[in-house]
Amino acid sequence: MDRIEYLETALTITSAEADQIRVDDARRLTGPGMLWNRPGAVMDVFFEDVPAPQVVDLWKRHARKVLDALGWQDEGLTFRVFSGGVNLAISAPMDQLYSAIFAAQTAWHFCAAELLDTTPGDFDTMISDLKGVMTEEANPTLIALIQAAGAHGIDILCDDDEVSIGHGTGSQTWPIDALPAPDEVNWDALHDIPIAFITGTNGKTTTTRLLEAIVRASGKVAGLTSTEFVRVGDDILDRGDYSGPGGARMLLRDTRLEVACLEVARGGILRRGLPTRAATAATVTNVANDHLGQYGVNTVPELAQAKFAVHRTLSDAGILALNADDPFVLDEAKETTANIWWLSLDPQAPQIQQARENGNCCAFLEGEDILFFDGSSDEVVANVHDVPLTMGGAARYNISNALAALCLARAMGIPIDAIRKGLSDFKPDAKDNPGRCNEFSYKDARVFVDFAHNPHSIAAVCEALSGLPAKRRFIMLSHAGDRSDQDIRDVTATALNFNPDVIVTAELEGYLRGRELGEIPDLIEKAVADHGKDATQILRATSPSKAASMILERLEPGDLALLLVLSERDAVLELLNN
Repeated sequence: MDRIEYLETALTITSAEADQIRVDDARRLTGPGMLWNRPGAVMDVFFEDVPAPQVVDLWKRHARKVLDALGWQDEGLTFRVFSGGVNLAISAPMDQLYSAIFAAQTAWHFCAAELLDTTPGDFDTMISDLKGVMTEEANPTLIALIQAAGAHGIDILCDDDEVSIGHGTGSQTWPIDALPAPDEVNWDALHDIPIAFITGTNGKTTTTRLLEAIVRASGKVAGLTSTEFVRVGDDILDRGDYSGPGGARMLLRDTRLEVACLEVARGGILRRGLPTRAATAATVTNVANDHLGQYGVNTVPELAQAKFAVHRTLSDAGILALNADDPFVLDEAKETTANIWWLSLDPQAPQIQQARENGNCCAFLEGEDILFFDGSSDEVVANVHDVPLTMGGAARYNISNALAALCLARAMGIPIDAIRKGLSDFKPDAKDNPGRCNEFSYKDARVFVDFAHNPHSIAAVCEALSGLPAKRRFIMLSHAGDRSDQDIRDVTATALNFNPDVIVTAELEGYLRGRELGEIPDLIEKAVADHGKDATQILRATSPSKAASMILERLEPGDLALLLVLSERDAVLELLNN
């Protein structure tokens, strides 16, 4: 058994149980997250007919008692109440995060015993057992390095296997079991690099890719993390969903890297937190209904709270670029003290007007021009017709993404000329921005492929394409089974804004997630019929690739097709490339 496996299973701490209470597994927090900016452990408790204030009061008392008994008087505790439960967290030293899980479980053990009126275990014995694990986990050299890095003003990244100081070209990495003493580190060779975090419900992948293209245009070695891969320059380090802290550490440890563009998804923020507090800039593109119901994030305002965790990654001089056109972003912005640069499609937006009056940087659309205000004067960065991503200004959501990338690039010191070149060179095609409104010509018809999957993103794509001329319009629809019936009806209604003449529903056999075959297409077809479409306009296919084939076979010159592809993406793209 290796050290990590031992630490993960060192103790088994059980608690009193009841039908009306459910407790998820405690998890380590390795950096800033939704609750706060401290490492430690968090657990989610769900309950019915239990007063949340009672649970919180028990947590405050028992968690504090456990922390003090462990000698963690300097560590803290926090909580967040949500509908149907509460998140409970403690902080801990960076070399004691597995022990922190056991500490949180121990505190809950005594909370549950008092809540359910059962006899708890012996406190002193449980603390003694936990201290034994703490001794095994302790890594005083790591703590010394963390303190030394802080004294030198350089970031340090830690995980189970490696520790690195600095970023990219200014970084050095060591195995966790072979760390140097602080006086053995060549501190003069280490430094941080510009880092941007990009999050939001929609647009974060496009904004990340666009920002990376802008950085490349400046002559710097750029790198990005995403839900698809980690890349430095043209070198893909690994493929997979790397929108969490693991992908960020992989990228930031590459010694070729000069500027980092990090896509951040909700899951990574809530599961582990974010990897650094030394970011130069961050953005929240927008917040909309998507992936609710996990970790106690049940509403869109709560999702906004989760997304805004990126403000906790910022250095003291860091910039938070925010979309003034999004109401949930506006509301949550009131809760942050970060230095905000607003962006908007409306030059008369109150936030833009106030920024200009106060001499604060901002970016906005005026007519067909994208402008940046540097605190004293405006500069036209580009006309939308010179930014292919905006489809001549029709894709207004991509104008917002371009404004976000512009703000991030300026915050990281990228010159306007390089930004202008990056915006003009970046194409909405399968090479630069795969899966995001990619256009193909097929039998003299126009075919667009997009991976949009929620009402907000589908509405944006349909709005952008609805004004394009077309003899006939075709659309392909499908959905994963873990969405509610109402979600599926809403997405379908939104897609009909495309004004399709033919709708093809596709079965997603690999994404039934508890549904029966045919159930999702039935729901889509019923929603389509309820919106006045004739049965002859609705077709059904057993897979996305077959649905795409049905549409492509029917296309004639002058037609327009939108393929919303949620699976079998490579197969659909191959059809279009043949």
